[in-house]
Amino acid sequence: MSLILRLMILLLTLVPATVTAQEARTSFGSGPTPFLIRSTTDIDIIGPTMARFSELNPELRIDYEQWGSNTLFEQSRADCRGEAPPADAILSSAVQQMVWLVNAACAQPYRSARTEALPPSRRWRDELWGVSTEPAVIAYNTRLLAGVEVPRSRFALLDLLRKRPDLFRNRIATYDISESGLGFLFAYSDSLEATTFGALLEGFARVDAVATCCSAEIISGVAEGRYLIAYNVLGSYVQNANEPDVGMILPEDYTLLLSRGYMIPKQARQARVAARLLDFLLTAEAQALLRQAGLVTALDPAETGLSVSARRTIALSPALLVARDASRRNLLLRFWAETFQRAELP
Repeated sequence: MSLILRLMILLLTLVPATVTAQEARTSFGSGPTPFLIRSTTDIDIIGPTMARFSELNPELRIDYEQWGSNTLFEQSRADCRGEAPPADAILSSAVQQMVWLVNAACAQPYRSARTEALPPSRRWRDELWGVSTEPAVIAYNTRLLAGVEVPRSRFALLDLLRKRPDLFRNRIATYDISESGLGFLFAYSDSLEATTFGALLEGFARVDAVATCCSAEIISGVAEGRYLIAYNVLGSYVQNANEPDVGMILPEDYTLLLSRGYMIPKQARQARVAARLLDFLLTAEAQALLRQAGLVTALDPAETGLSVSARRTIALSPALLVARDASRRNLLLRFWAETFQRAELP
């Protein structure tokens, strides 16, 4: 190998790989006042709600950036340190990361009649607010799984994996928790339920379950029949996929309930507009729009079959800081890596 070629290879290894910060971007309105919101929520899902806020505030040009949870967290940390211009509002499903940001003094407070009306589990220090209600569900292929085989609980899922390992080999999918802050949050929350967590990891390992990147890939895999079951995916994404061959179950033993966290960064240039958007998201009109988008789920036991005792609300509280503890995080990541194989995108 020539000296020049060796030098070229060395230089390539020293240049960091290009990282795409945001997944998508769009604007609502064309007013003279810019307003930047960064969010993990898909534009297609929250778009009608943002469009309505834009209609009510024609002076704004709302720049909406869609991010992955981990990259949004790192960007928000950098913004908090003053290394880049901050967003005016942040909305993320990885609420353990949002609690960390608030605890690190990266947010500014706000209080109104609407924020004070939120239950304590959806409000912390008047600096973080939950604006949605979304269950983590078991999705399944309705063509390929007969009704008697559809697992209605984690115990039923474990029984299925024990009885029919060949059927489910490489055909159970969930989030890759090293890539997804939301996936990590759900896995951490599951780990607090000692009765099933260890058995689930063991069962997933036995059938070579797949950990992959994102909701869209997982749900399309179920729709196509590459996966028979997807574990712990957000029900809102299942509903919005509008796939006739994908059904979903709210697990009867317990169902995790997430409320996306909204935060106003301490250096936000349009903090008043951010507060106005927060209040709007909590109105009956906006909640109805979010319900149509699948981001607010009605939990009437008569409709869902889910008892009140089976609900596990992921509260916005300092308890979530434990999920960011380095030793606990690394331990969970190691257990997860030993359980799952990494799926290649089609």
